[in-house]
Amino acid sequence: MKVDFKKTLDAYSARHNTFRILVVPPLTYLMIDGHGDPNTAPEYAEAIGALYPVAYALKFASKNNLARDYVVPPLEALWWAENMVAFTTARNKAEWNWTVMIMVPDWIDRTMFEAAVASAGAKGTSEASTRVRLETLNEGLCVQTLHIGSYDEETPVLAELHDRYIPDAGLTMTGRHHEIYLSDPRRVEPAKLRTVLRQPVVRSAGSTTL
Repeated sequence: MKVDFKKTLDAYSARHNTFRILVVPPLTYLMIDGHGDPNTAPEYAEAIGALYPVAYALKFASKNNLARDYVVPPLEALWWAENMVAFTTARNKAEWNWTVMIMVPDWIDRTMFEAAVASAGAKGTSEASTRVRLETLNEGLCVQTLHIGSYDEETPVLAELHDRYIPDAGLTMTGRHHEIYLSDPRRVEPAKLRTVLRQPVVRSAGSTTL
């Protein structure tokens, strides 16, 4: 049976117009870091182009060698800046730092990862493939919601999350803003894009939030 983590992992579950508090377990990802506007920085497109060959090499190795098949999970990204208003009121994409990621199952080990990187490199993918790393991310307590619409329309949702919901729930932001892209922007019109917006948090001192 082919596993689809979007359907089996609670961490991928989110509802439109609803903020949900959850605990995200440690998950392992293929990752590449970068900086700049994702719409104009060549580095961003190169990073995504390097992740997918490695992700699919791992999928086929898992299917052929371990008899464990799965759907390659969606693209994800961590975003941050020195001043986080660059994501809300200022929306200055040139100031953004990012880590693009694709989750891999917990049965993928480092030997399989290294073989997948070597395989991708042998097929002539970009130099960026040498910067792909395998790393576990432990976000723990988080708040997330499903945004439907263009990426630039996230601004009021993030402002509501950061400035009202999180402090009103007795929480404090920590870690990096996390997005999970459930739609392919090459095939889906901007108004119908589905994106999970996640923010790691900690309980504020004296908070009774469950």
